[in-house]
Amino acid sequence: MRLPLSFAALFLSVILLQLSSGGVGPLDAISGITLGFSTAEIGMLGSAHFVGFFIGCWWAPRLMGSVGHARAFSAFTALGAIGLLSHMLITDPIAWAVMRVATGVCIAGCYTVIEAWLNSEVTNETRGRTMGLYRIADMGASLAAQLLIGVLTPAAYVSYNLLALLCCAALLPMALTTRRQPTTPSTPRLRPMLAVQRSPLAAAGAVVAALSSASFRMVGPVYGQDVGLALDQIALFLAAFVAGGALAQYPVGWLADKFDRRHILIWLSVAAIASCIATATLTDLSTTGVMLMAGLFGLTTFPIFSVASAHAHDFANSDERVELSAAMMFWFACGAIAAPYLASVLMEAYGPPALFMMIAVGHAGLILFGVIRMRARPAKAKTNYVYAPRTSFLVGRLIKSSREKD
Repeated sequence: MRLPLSFAALFLSVILLQLSSGGVGPLDAISGITLGFSTAEIGMLGSAHFVGFFIGCWWAPRLMGSVGHARAFSAFTALGAIGLLSHMLITDPIAWAVMRVATGVCIAGCYTVIEAWLNSEVTNETRGRTMGLYRIADMGASLAAQLLIGVLTPAAYVSYNLLALLCCAALLPMALTTRRQPTTPSTPRLRPMLAVQRSPLAAAGAVVAALSSASFRMVGPVYGQDVGLALDQIALFLAAFVAGGALAQYPVGWLADKFDRRHILIWLSVAAIASCIATATLTDLSTTGVMLMAGLFGLTTFPIFSVASAHAHDFANSDERVELSAAMMFWFACGAIAAPYLASVLMEAYGPPALFMMIAVGHAGLILFGVIRMRARPAKAKTNYVYAPRTSFLVGRLIKSSREKD
């Protein structure tokens, strides 16, 4: 019982942050529809978020080195709250894109601080349980955040104010904790080509994972509205995607540890293509059918980043773990920046099914590249599969020691 209580403040901050950040993307999409934004403009908001996310991943370790964990966390939280509260002051898509950069910096920065703090506290004996609790807090709050969309009024100050309050509330556990602030960690270098050098397939997998996840999360509400879902049904639609991804983690992880990870990536992509084609072509599905397809889509696409990350670490040395996690995050961010805007442009030109056809094409490319890479070199002895939340690259420090011990 002592372990959950000892990290209660950090986990509570994770939950509050995820409730805030997980709700702003879908709320922006639905609010944009209400305000008459074009589909391309709504996609631009999602891309802007990941621009900020990338900046936050790069900047946060440096800011921690200058002012410490607690002050860095406060600064990032304030930036996120400002971005949320500013939404209804200026209802312009360009201005909202700037605000989404701010919230993206906030989320990446705050998670980096939390993960660095956790890293300074855990030991090899408590690492597995700590990561398990971290996953539960992260994914549970993410699921709840999608359901929030069903009760938040689009394009209303009170809705953004509620999300800003949740963001500010994340300050309280960190400010009131009696735990000693850890010493400032050393700053890892960002070496994007390290992932390509260790595993080109893993880098490609990170991009395709972003193509699937970022486009669905940021533009999925537009698709849901176009196919006739009500507001509360769009919330369930997004929650089904997250729930499907959560259910897939353990069985896919077991398979990825038992078989060649490249086979798992390829077959996940095959399943993802099948779910994309079914969703794009079966236009007469009931509401229940649409929800089931969203869950299936999450089940087939959500684990790809974790499998790709584990495959990259199979070829890494112990002293490369953190920088390799940073490189994988870089490639995910690149895909996530481009995907929402590209998906929105295609949907505007060819209709709602274009979202899933774009994702299917990306997975087809990953299958082809995977087959090529399997001919290029044999499989490698494996590290353990670890779920990667894709919050910041400092999570690599949390899994580094457990891999070395194994």
